[in-house]
Amino acid sequence: MPNLGPMEIILILVLILLLFGFKKLPEAARSIGKSARVFKSEVSEMKEEDRQREAAKNTRNDGTSGTDAIDEAKPRTDNESGPVA
Repeated sequence: MPNLGPMEIILILVLILLLFGFKKLPEAARSIGKSARVFKSEVSEMKEEDRQREAAKNTRNDGTSGTDAIDEAKPRTDNESGPVA
């Protein structure tokens, strides 16, 4: 893989500046930053949901004898919706 020296990096930056112009670059940088913030918040929200799901699963498994717990991997076969009573 070729190494990028300072001249190659400057050349790439000049080409980007010529392609997009002075007005579009700050706008593009802002939108990239905003997208990164949204992505980061969504990832942290998904991690928190996973933690809550695991905590609920552990609580449910610790508080029951094992036969009362709902096995989420097995589908219902009685053609009714909702949790098993």
